[in-house]
Amino acid sequence: MLGDIEAYYRSLAPRLTAYLVAGGTPHAVACEIVQESFLRLWKRREEIDDEPGRVSGLLHTIARNLRNDRYRHERFTVYAPDVGTEEAVADPRPDGGDRAYLRGRLMAALGDLPPLLRETYLLFHVSELSVREIARQTGVTESLVKVRIFRAKEKLQAALADLRGW
Repeated sequence: MLGDIEAYYRSLAPRLTAYLVAGGTPHAVACEIVQESFLRLWKRREEIDDEPGRVSGLLHTIARNLRNDRYRHERFTVYAPDVGTEEAVADPRPDGGDRAYLRGRLMAALGDLPPLLRETYLLFHVSELSVREIARQTGVTESLVKVRIFRAKEKLQAALADLRGW
């Protein structure tokens, strides 16, 4: 049985939100997904073992499924812009020290990673799951998790090589 859900929320919600945002989900949507994930966890509290690694893995799985369901649904939604609300947006060319520019470059590089590498990298570096937890959650060996993390780092370094020394 699941114990103190408040403690889990305080420790896991920020990491889960960061994981979703780093994966390209808008912050507001990520917050909604995290809330829904904890709600679903709460509804199943009687059947869940109170082991932190399992709870964390279950929450990440729920959040990933909710995110995927949301994108599947939105793929078929057509958005029409409001008439007269478009504003001219300047295209500033930020220098390399600009935080927004660097964040955009990193998000683009993460988005270019193959899905399995991106998912593993984000689980490890953003959600701070252990290699063992990632292996258990994704159903692959720990060795494969390590290889995916290494390959993701290589691809990110190559994609962001022009930023070295800034």
